This record gives sequence, structure tokens and C-alpha cells, in this order.
Amino acid sequence: MKPEAAQGKSYEDMTPEELFALYGENRDPNLKWEIALRYTGLIRSIALQIRGVFCSFTQLDDIINEGLIVLADAVDKFDPEKGRFEMYVAKRIRGMIVDLARQQDWVPRTVRQRAQRIDKAVTEMYNTTGKMPTDQEVAEKLGITLEEYREAMANAALHNILSLDEVFDNSDTWEAAADPESGGHPEQALMGEELAATLAKAVSSLKTNEQLVLSLYYERNLKMKDIAAVLEISAPRVSQIHAKAVQKLKVMMSEYMQSG
Repeated sequence: MKPEAAQGKSYEDMTPEELFALYGENRDPNLKWEIALRYTGLIRSIALQIRGVFCSFTQLDDIINEGLIVLADAVDKFDPEKGRFEMYVAKRIRGMIVDLARQQDWVPRTVRQRAQRIDKAVTEMYNTTGKMPTDQEVAEKLGITLEEYREAMANAALHNILSLDEVFDNSDTWEAAADPESGGHPEQALMGEELAATLAKAVSSLKTNEQLVLSLYYERNLKMKDIAAVLEISAPRVSQIHAKAVQKLKVMMSEYMQSG
């Protein structure tokens, strides 16, 4: 039997706003977990969006369990007068997942170093010419073969996902873009709309196969091996395409944010 709350309502019949208001009054631990459990779906949604960050070392259920701890802590610290809880906690859940990935530190140092060299080379070439360099051009600049470059890109998938995630985490306007109805300042909302439009433009500038891989991975939640089957290519090739697409987005979005 559910505990009875204010005005004869059970917790399950109350809206999130009512639950937060009541929790602000009584700080009941049971109520805190009642609120946190309502947002399990949010953890799942965020985790699926960036599952490439953690799928190599843990399962979705483990991420959800860790996320519930983050949610419970967020319930304690959240001020309902300052916006929506979803926006308040989403960045913290993403941060928790990224931190778990970094703590694993399973990516060899040589892979990270080569990924950083590639990032630097691509950024320099993009800033110089105003367009994304080809794989061959980057390989020549780095003094490696095209095959070595593509292998490095496939191995750098996690590095690219984390570095793209950092680009957005370092931008306050990304929250406005993600939730234009969050009640923030009009100026911030306009910046958020511009950011979302810039991201959409960046995605549209990608090659057709890159857009398709991103769509299948992030929107349809397919695994790399499943995408490979759909496109009738190898899984390593899918990883290469995905890494290249994420790298391009990172370069273009970093330029936009640094110019703002």
C-alpha cells in the first residue's frame, strides 16, 4: 500500500511538481526515492544516446543503477523555482557516464595520443581551408598511410565521443537548445536555437553514409554490428565512419562555440 500524502492523495497520484513541493516540506527519504524512480526512463534515454561511451565495459542496467544514485542526490539539491528537474539532472547523468568511462581508462595511451594528433591536424587544416580535409590529406599531413589513419580513427571512437561530449558540456547554451521551454532568459533561448540550428547544419554537411550511421546509431539505437549488417559493410568500417562523423561535428561545433 502506497503512503498517503497531502490532501488524501497517494504519491503515485501526485504530479512531479506536487512531489517536489511536498519533499521540500518533509524531506521524507521514501518520497525522495519515489521522485527519483519516476525518472528512470530519463537515465535510459540518455544512456542509449551515448552508449558508445560505456558499452565496452558495463551494461545498461548498471548505468541505470548508478544513475538512480545521481537522481536521488539531485532531488536533494534541486530548487524547483530555478527550472525543470529534467534539465537540471540530465547533464549530471551524462557526466556520471563519462566519468565512469574515464575511470576505466581502458583506451591505450598510444591510441589516445594518436587520436589527439589527428584531432589537432584536422582542426588546423579545417581552420586554414574552411573545409574538412579528406582522409588521404590528413594521413599525408601526419606522415602515415591511409590504412593506418583509418585504423586509428576506428580505435579512437571513444576518444571522439568523449571530446564531443566535452564541447557541449562546456556550453551553457546547449541546455537552452535542448529545452527551449525551460523558462530561461530570452537571450539564452535564442542562443540555444542558434546552436541547435548550427548543429543541424553541421550534420547536414556530412556525407550521406556518415549521416546514415549516426541516425542508425543514435536514433534507431542499433549496435555497430547491426549497422554493419544493414549497410552490408564490416563492423570496423562502421566504426571508422562513425568516428569520422563525430570528429567532423566536434571540429565544426568547437569553432562555432569559440566564436560566440
